Amino acid sequence: MRVAFTGAASGIGAATATKLVAEGHEVVAFDIAAPATASAWLECDMADPTSIEAAVAKTHGQFDALITCAGIPPRPGNAKSVLAVNALGLVRLTEALLPLLSKGASIVNVASRAGAHWRDNIDEVRALLALRDPSGLDSFIKRRDIDHVRAYSLSKEAVIAWTAASTERLIGMDVRMNCVSPGAVSTGILEDFIAAFGEVVARNVARAGRPALPDEVADLIIFLASTESSWIKGTDLCIDGGMSAMALSDALGL
Repeated sequence: MRVAFTGAASGIGAATATKLVAEGHEVVAFDIAAPATASAWLECDMADPTSIEAAVAKTHGQFDALITCAGIPPRPGNAKSVLAVNALGLVRLTEALLPLLSKGASIVNVASRAGAHWRDNIDEVRALLALRDPSGLDSFIKRRDIDHVRAYSLSKEAVIAWTAASTERLIGMDVRMNCVSPGAVSTGILEDFIAAFGEVVARNVARAGRPALPDEVADLIIFLASTESSWIKGTDLCIDGGMSAMALSDALGL
């Protein structure tokens, strides 16, 4: 399997790329930083449309899968970067690579449990996806008073909604797309999420017993990228050790 991959330099992405290469797959990384494990690396800034287009222009051949793991965590003052990379950059790179995906190819986007309320915020999600280009983000953020925490949740809401919305179009191209939504994961940016989302993260981790391991999320991503999951299309799969189930049970009084 030949895989186009973003975010292979760290965290979940690094774990997934390492597993893929170890299994004998070819991983072509589109990243701002050189990954430790990849078959090839094309320097690519996911916040910059010009950089994305240049990186795609340098690649060749067909891909059997596209995995979009690139993303940045919420930190004070970085709302624009979060929306540009996590949502708009993901969409732009995917659209640019579509002509290079083989028949039957699989696209796997990494969303987040933080995007679970996308239905409740669908008007804002639509407005973000309508931008397509980060040049309009400053006014978008100011007009809607979006801080770094809301920006992160919104970026992942957009990924989940866009995955669902793309399903029928991609089926017509013999390509499928799914996304995964991890809860807390034991990576170098876990502390950023604890700082951003506060006590709710600590409480969820305590109830689940621990955060996820990057390798556990990687296994799900690889399954969705493989032909073994060929009839799974347009789905958001939550991988959070039961956090969502416990929250739902609480909300419903079960």
